[in-house]
Amino acid sequence: MTTVEERTLTLDSARSGTGPATWGQRAIWGVVTRLGDDAPRYNLRLDLPLDPPRPASRVLADLAELLRMHDSLHTRLLPDGEDGLRQVVDGCGELPVAVRTCAAAKAPAVGEALLDELAGRPFDHARQWPFRVGLVECEGLVRRLVLAASHTAMDLWGEGRMLRDLRLIEAGGTAESLLAARPALQPLQAAEFQASPLGRRRDEAARRYWCERLTAGPRRIFTAPAAPDLADTDPGRLFPNALLRSPALAVAVERVAAGWGASDAAVLLGAASHQLARMSGSDDILFQVVVSNRFQPAAAESVSTMAQEAVFLLPDAGRDFQDAVRRTRSVSFSAFRHAGYDKWALDREVARLVERGEAADHSCWWNDTRDPGTGPFDTTGRPRAALTELTGRTELSWPTEFLPRANVSVAVDVLTAPGALELCMTADPAVLTRDGMETFLRGVERLVVTAAMALGEA
Repeated sequence: MTTVEERTLTLDSARSGTGPATWGQRAIWGVVTRLGDDAPRYNLRLDLPLDPPRPASRVLADLAELLRMHDSLHTRLLPDGEDGLRQVVDGCGELPVAVRTCAAAKAPAVGEALLDELAGRPFDHARQWPFRVGLVECEGLVRRLVLAASHTAMDLWGEGRMLRDLRLIEAGGTAESLLAARPALQPLQAAEFQASPLGRRRDEAARRYWCERLTAGPRRIFTAPAAPDLADTDPGRLFPNALLRSPALAVAVERVAAGWGASDAAVLLGAASHQLARMSGSDDILFQVVVSNRFQPAAAESVSTMAQEAVFLLPDAGRDFQDAVRRTRSVSFSAFRHAGYDKWALDREVARLVERGEAADHSCWWNDTRDPGTGPFDTTGRPRAALTELTGRTELSWPTEFLPRANVSVAVDVLTAPGALELCMTADPAVLTRDGMETFLRGVERLVVTAAMALGEA
């Protein structure tokens, strides 16, 4: 039998303040508030087994220390006039904690259900902190810690930093000692820089770069849609989601990156661009590439949402794979330098280009979510099998379907999995069928694996 209870996590003496929202907060808040009941798709989810189990009082004390360390976890966002958004960092308050008590054997299932409950609801960003906590207790000790967070509080990089810091706190660290060792940029500090003269100049330069690339890019990437009438006849169509898990790709991308003198990120983005050009009918490829903008150490330590989109335009992407990778490196560097900006201001400028028919198709998205500090073979060891054998271990699945999103025809995420790399793809069936999605994913894998085999075994 599972019992239900609610407790409270109390925060006091934390940093507090108010100021303009950051560019990242504004961008994500604008997205999730428009989605309404579909907003939980952006919530971040963690279901953590605790070994050894520990008392609830200890778990809650560690979490309070985590909140003291990272302001984004106790920050509310309030609309401010017609085009403003303010962040309010609360120095004290109470956070509800959902507790489920059950037999130890049921803890994993109860934790999974509790995570679905906590992460499955939208956040009220004006009234609630963007953080939810759940505990699964068995025989008086917490066996699972369940955390759900709004994307306005952190992106996937920030989630990784939060989890690392929680582990350090559990081992005896404090907010003060950890911040002294690794200063972390807080959202109010980031907003202060963005409002400065230098920040405003960077914003203007980035938006100018975006508009120049959009004007130069292809008006349509998919020149022959898979189902041209589908968008009109079925506006509520669902977008299939495919997941390719490939041990061979994890091995091959490292070998190609070393052999060609490029980063593995450039190899994967170059492969995606080359494959999309071969399939779509457009030799020039434009991706909106999600980047973290954590170029400075303090920003790299930040638990916050800093993700902004870079505009990546690669002409002649279908000509030659190695050439596409070579040019991806230089194009990406310039694109990432211009990926920090006020998205609301950029959206207005892009809308004017679209209205005049001057904007490129910018509905294809690329998001390399991998943490450079975490590799696919950290916990499994590197496979000894040859690439020809590893390719037989590739798995393709279709986990779910999503409701349509504005200005999205194709979205691809790169993820690290134990012993493999994953390519997760969502596509509009009006432009790409399930067969087309499989062709794209396996084509990216094949390009990289073939190039690695040509370089020889490591």
